[in-house]
Order: sequence, then structure tokens, then C-alpha cells
Amino acid sequence: MSVAIDSEKPKDLHALLATFVPRQFVHKRMPSEVLLTGWFPVESDRFRVTARWPVDHAFYQPVNGRHDPLLIAETVRQTVPLLSHVAYDVPFGHRQTWSAFRFEIDPAALATTAAPAEVEMDIHCSDVVRRGGRLVSVRMRVEMSVDGARLGRVETSFSSIPPTVYPRLRGPYADVAEAVRRAVPLAPPMAPCRVARTRFADVVLSPTNAAHRTQLRADHSHPFLFDHPVDHAPGMLLLEAARQATHALAGRRPVTVTAMDVAFTQYVEFDAPCWIETDVVGDRVRVRAEQNGACAFSALVTATPAPPSRQTAKAPALVPAGC
Repeated sequence: MSVAIDSEKPKDLHALLATFVPRQFVHKRMPSEVLLTGWFPVESDRFRVTARWPVDHAFYQPVNGRHDPLLIAETVRQTVPLLSHVAYDVPFGHRQTWSAFRFEIDPAALATTAAPAEVEMDIHCSDVVRRGGRLVSVRMRVEMSVDGARLGRVETSFSSIPPTVYPRLRGPYADVAEAVRRAVPLAPPMAPCRVARTRFADVVLSPTNAAHRTQLRADHSHPFLFDHPVDHAPGMLLLEAARQATHALAGRRPVTVTAMDVAFTQYVEFDAPCWIETDVVGDRVRVRAEQNGACAFSALVTATPAPPSRQTAKAPALVPAGC
């Protein structure tokens, strides 16, 4: 996964970012999609970042009375460009690319209420590699709490790629318009209720004739997964595919994803089908994304039984659709 949005840093940056995070610092085009609310340094390579989760996000909606666990991934994803720019002086236009991502959480801390959730992250960066004065790669460890209750730990590793290097790395695939033009036709979605979704437009998997095998749907018109044009499948799309594949494997049993251990091994392109394969490994689900005969993404997912769904005035329980 890599993203880059060009912009200029505003004046009085540190004062501004203490209470407000502009969209360009988290590589989003829609200000409403900025989850982060502030940041400040604690000590060398350690930071405190705050966020707010809405009661009912338009895409990451509550499921079975709990916040969608992928809000965790999107929140941490937004800290990657934020800290790259404000703490490690990475210029706008550089791309931050995931290589690994994992989390393990207490699902009780995801319980929704009638109010937005206040999120705090204690972030420690290590293995900071620089070349020619520029950031090359970082490992990040995040201790996360929600409304004062410990949620769990997140770990991720990412690289920062300069705009002069990225075209050489990607070759002909670096042209976003051309990459989208060559995209395979969008396959029909699975029934939303099979993957803990309420709308067909939010389903990222298409059924096949093979058991435990689906096709990835990369809908470039999706306002959240494709917030801005990109030349390859975004990392959040692949994480969503892993989550939906886990729900599909669980069948009618409501579950909550409580852990993921993910490796991004190569870019998932738009010009060839990407197959999502699942199997059970002990008490976990192994999800693999294969394209052109190679594994591009893998995840070990832990899912626990969800409690009976509950409703609040603003956070409805999942309503099955399409089954």
C-alpha cells in the first residue's frame, strides 16, 4: 500500500496539529475522513496521537454492537503519513508503503455507545533508517486505548519512497490513469450479509465455483477505499478483503476480528484477477491474495464469537441484506 498527496505545510504547524490534523497530513482528500485529532512528541521517537471514531461511520460501520475493528487499521494508517511528515521531515509527495501490519485487541473495548469514541495512541518508533538525511523505513509500535480502556497493541513497518524513485520502482504501472484503464472488469459482489456488510457497494469479494476462493473486487468509484486515484490495490482494501473472507468462512456465526498478522509482499495490480483464498489453521483463518501465480498478501486472522447485537439511537445493529 502506498499513498501520496501533494500539498504545503501550513504555518504554525505544531500549534495547529496539537488540536487539529489537516487532511493532507493523513493523505485523505475528504476532510470528513480524517480520524486523527491531534499529536505531540513525548520523547525521542515516541509520540502521543489522539483520534475520534464516529458513532456510525459511513463505511466502517458498527457490527454486532462493536466498532468495526478495521477502524484500528485506518487510524494507525493515518498516523504513518502524519508522523512521517511532522516528526521525520518527509516532504509531501513521498509515498509511505506498508510491509507488515499486526494487531491484537480486547474486543470488549470496541463496544459502541451513543457518543463518538475517544482514542489515544502511545506510539514508539524504532529501527529508524535514514539515507542521505531522508527517512527510508520505520517500525512502529502502538499501544491503543478507547474511552480510557486499553484496546490492545498494533505493530507496523513501512518505507518512505521519494517521487524520483517510485516511477523506477513501478515502471509502467506508475501511471495511475493507465493502471485504472487496464483494470479487469468489476466482478459481481457476494451477498452483503455473508461478509458482515449491509450494502452491495461495500462488498470487496466476488464468489467463484471453488470453495474458500473468491475474487477481489477493486471498485475505483468507492468513496472510502479509493479516496483518491492510486496505481495499485490499496492496503486497506486488502485488509478489508481479509476481514470479509473471515466472516464468509464463519458462515452465519457472528464473529469479531480480534487479531491480524499481515504481510504485504508485492503490489496487487488492477490488470489481472486477484484471488482471495482462505483456510483454517488451528484457531485462526489464513487469508492469501494470489495474483499471476504469486502470493501478494497474506494474513492470519483471529475471530472470536460476537455478543448479541445491541442497538443505540445512532448505532444500529447489522441488518442483513441480499441473503
